[in-house]
Amino acid sequence: MSTDSVRRALETPAERQPYAELGMKDDEYQRVRDILGRRPTSSELAIYSVMWSEHCSYKSSKVHLRQFGTKAPKSEALLVGMGENAGVVDIGDGWAATFKIESHNHPSYVEPHQGAATGVGGIVRDIMSMGARPVAVMDSLRFGGADQPDTRRVLPGVVEGISHYGNCLGLPNIGGEVAFDPCYIGNPLVNALCVGLLRKDQIKLATAPGPGNKVVLFGARTGADGIGGASVLASATFEDESQAKRPAVQVGDPFMEKLLIECCLELYQADVVVGIQDLGAAGVSCATTELAAKGTGGMEVNLNLVPLRDPTLLPEEILMSESQERMMAVVTPDDIPAFMAICDKWDVPATVIGEVTDTGRLVMTWDGDVIVDIPPGTAADEGPVYERPFHEPAGQAALNADGPERLPRPEDLRETLLTLLGSPNVGSKEWVTSQYDRYVRGNTVLAQPADSGMLRISEVMPGAQETTRGIALATDGNGRYAKLDPYTGAQLALAEAYRNVAVTGAKPLAVTNCLNFGSPEDPEVMWQFSEAVRGLADACRTLGVPVTGGNVSFYNQTGSTAINPTPVVGVLGVIDDVAQRVRSGFTAPGLRVLLLGETREEFGGSEWAHVAHGHLGGLPPQADLEAERSLAAVLTEAAARGLLEGSHDLSDGGLAVALAESCLAQGVGCAVTLPGEDAFVELFSESAARALVCVRPEAFDAFADLCVRHDVPCSGLGLTGGSALTVEGVLDVPVEELREVHSSALPRVFG
Repeated sequence: MSTDSVRRALETPAERQPYAELGMKDDEYQRVRDILGRRPTSSELAIYSVMWSEHCSYKSSKVHLRQFGTKAPKSEALLVGMGENAGVVDIGDGWAATFKIESHNHPSYVEPHQGAATGVGGIVRDIMSMGARPVAVMDSLRFGGADQPDTRRVLPGVVEGISHYGNCLGLPNIGGEVAFDPCYIGNPLVNALCVGLLRKDQIKLATAPGPGNKVVLFGARTGADGIGGASVLASATFEDESQAKRPAVQVGDPFMEKLLIECCLELYQADVVVGIQDLGAAGVSCATTELAAKGTGGMEVNLNLVPLRDPTLLPEEILMSESQERMMAVVTPDDIPAFMAICDKWDVPATVIGEVTDTGRLVMTWDGDVIVDIPPGTAADEGPVYERPFHEPAGQAALNADGPERLPRPEDLRETLLTLLGSPNVGSKEWVTSQYDRYVRGNTVLAQPADSGMLRISEVMPGAQETTRGIALATDGNGRYAKLDPYTGAQLALAEAYRNVAVTGAKPLAVTNCLNFGSPEDPEVMWQFSEAVRGLADACRTLGVPVTGGNVSFYNQTGSTAINPTPVVGVLGVIDDVAQRVRSGFTAPGLRVLLLGETREEFGGSEWAHVAHGHLGGLPPQADLEAERSLAAVLTEAAARGLLEGSHDLSDGGLAVALAESCLAQGVGCAVTLPGEDAFVELFSESAARALVCVRPEAFDAFADLCVRHDVPCSGLGLTGGSALTVEGVLDVPVEELREVHSSALPRVFG
């Protein structure tokens, strides 16, 4: 079809176009010309520039991410894997869970409140688009040093944005992380996770089948906010020009999103949706190209029909806008009246803007002129794929050789514990989490500071069958470990999240991830990335948990300084009966305290080295995945048999911090004896595959037999009780002193 815009593009092949300003390389622009047989129109250029951006196309990561598929363990529970808006797993009793984690890093630095808020809104819509009711959110946050002025600017705004959006939606925030490290100055990490529930026979997909079916845009009107968000902020090296980039940050309206959630659920219940896609990164460009490419191959859209907040927007701006709270649905003509009536009931604007075709072309008009005429798959699925060069960083060997063995060991282990317990990374996060509603909707079983969040799933969807079943979720990551060894660091992130789910009594089932790295154009960063992906894929195969989807966030650096490689891993688990969940820490006096797992002298990347000496070097702890699998088997079986009274994983700060946090959980002290002779190693090593549990004396023999059967080392430490944490011959600290130090860590910095 040839009209003014397309004909002019044919007649003016030499006209300069601002492709470089939109983030496209010379060869990428030439490839678009080759695909079309002409230069693109300005609107076509807008589509290709955002769809081929790093954020949308994964052009630098695809060749590595394929390992998540090729190495994936066989899992009958996996219903929808990578490639859709979110993965879906079967959790039993006819139920399915969908979950995903994504980044909103750069927008959250530029405008902390809106950047973080719209990160929550975007991940919630991904879950909605699978046909699910969103039921909870989590977040994994990393900032520069807690005492840095810029951290004091960014952190309160990020927390406020997450709190505002999630609380307004009525979604409990059941867990996550808050960590500090100088490497994140100028480039915080804001990774948001959402989980939703649905009946497993009601999954929705992003597809546009059926020529003649209508394309409906519904939700908020389209504005100028977020234009270039994917290509400008998330797909290029981040420079210190935050004020100039504020227009690229989206502006959220959680009250509209709440209406949109309820509207979508009623649309699904009425069975009037053939396919659906949320409008996130790349907005209308993404929704139309992806729906058409996964359907019968074609679509016609009249951009004049897109409802606008700003009537002066040009078609290119409409296509690139990332205004929030918008969805696109494919609906049969017969169902349009019912669809519109439901939207009207919820006061959600809805407009038919186009129609599905079988032409194999995405055609868009503006004022009667065809301004887009492209094969949609070339934008959605056939972007550039780079095998970028990578090599080990020049200083990696020296970094690994500079282990913490040379650091002076502390003489006063009591003071060392209190120093760690009062540090921003180990201290209580109540200053943050108290701003979130953790119990709204009444289905929260566990929330922070528990090792993982847990939800009961009954009474979530109208008319659903009652069930005792629940789901547990944890997110973890450690940039220091990954800096020392990205392969092992990624495995340790998965292992910790896997362990955190298991200590609550839930069986780990599936994985999502958010991979935060520097520029892919830096071969040293690409080595870190490739090693992390390889490590994570290998670990998933060993642990038997598939990757259901996730997000890659590149260009996390300011100038030439990249963040520590930070793979963040989320694990979802299932528990048959939430009444059997295991609470965190010491729950009553008179219980036997047991240490599970093997302790080695492992301090590379440890919290002790970081806090006491500002040191990063050596090798991280070993990742013993078979030991993690055996430990999880013991924990989940013991929970199901009612053998455990409390449990807590060992991670940052080792056994010393785990003992202190276990005392603080219910205000119950303990008196223990260390199993080894080297008190410093026993207390502060960060060896993985370990957990601290407490059992009733009469349950000890059965639990010990269970450990023997699974070949999990089990050391008796002592008994719970009293008002102090006492390690015989080493330290004695009143629980109230522990609480005062632990609880004041963040208020001392942020007021």
